[in-house]
Amino acid sequence: MEPFESLVRTEFAPKNTYLNTASTGLLPARSVAAMRAAVESVAAGRPADMFADVEAARASFARLVGVPGRRVAAGASVAVYSGLIAASLPQGAEVLTAEGDFSSVVTPFHVRGDLKVRAVPLERMAESVRPGTALVAVSAAQSADGRIADLEAIREAARVHGARTYIDASQSAGWLPMRADAYDYVSSVAFKWLVCPRGVAFLVVPEDLGGLTPVFAGWVAGERPWDSCYGPVEELAHSARRFDESPSLFSYAGARQSLELIEELGVERVHAHDVALADRFRAGLRTLGHEPIAAPGSPIVSVPQLGGRQPDLSRSGVEVSDRAGNLRAAFHLYNTPEDVDRLLDVLSG
Repeated sequence: MEPFESLVRTEFAPKNTYLNTASTGLLPARSVAAMRAAVESVAAGRPADMFADVEAARASFARLVGVPGRRVAAGASVAVYSGLIAASLPQGAEVLTAEGDFSSVVTPFHVRGDLKVRAVPLERMAESVRPGTALVAVSAAQSADGRIADLEAIREAARVHGARTYIDASQSAGWLPMRADAYDYVSSVAFKWLVCPRGVAFLVVPEDLGGLTPVFAGWVAGERPWDSCYGPVEELAHSARRFDESPSLFSYAGARQSLELIEELGVERVHAHDVALADRFRAGLRTLGHEPIAAPGSPIVSVPQLGGRQPDLSRSGVEVSDRAGNLRAAFHLYNTPEDVDRLLDVLSG
């Protein structure tokens, strides 16, 4: 057995055919054990140092996306970080978004009420950046159908017109190799492809902190958090930690282990594994007379008009999603060719 497969089988043992990572990733055994130990430490009155887990998770995520840890804020929600960025924009600023992008990415810009939010088809993002565009906000991979944004073209167009870039990597971090330092801001939840517990999210900011005001700063945003518990924080952290949310500590106890596992496996290897399975499914669909939405290079496959099959599939032990009437299957490191064939068999039945 290959080392990759051996490590995966040690950590994951799903009882069904689980093809729904785009909704929620499975937890590795090491993360479950770490969370259990953390909960038991509190029950016993001897709480473990879970703040150390936050710092280890921050450092691990930073390595995965190729930036120094000081550029990474740790929190729980992409929507909160989208709101932080939205709050930094001047009145009337233009924000370019993709049509149908995930709500947490775009809604905070709309609720400001005084920004010009413009939505265009994903494939036209780069060509739609224009003079006066202040920010381009887009998911690296679309939640609904897995389509991958042309991030290089978007980055170049933004550079030409002096716009900042905000990339949500929630549906790509963990399988799509990425250098976060190519963009101004990168956010990601970790409970999908990074196989962490819910309650963990990250934000990457520029070295100069990107002109952001830490509008939700609490004691953890202080340069010396334990000296910042009472009254206004006198000295904000000199790093992206000034944008930390008060952490969900049990979740970070597990996240530390999950992120270290992704590092051990290697994103490049996960990418090759996941996309090969998705391509196998796409080929099988065509033999059944179904054409998936075009999303080359993505492990997310969306099939029009088959979303209604989701309840029957679930009863058959195959977990997928129904998104806008489309069947959405997501293939990740713990999936196998046999999982693909099982899904095809049930669909053909």
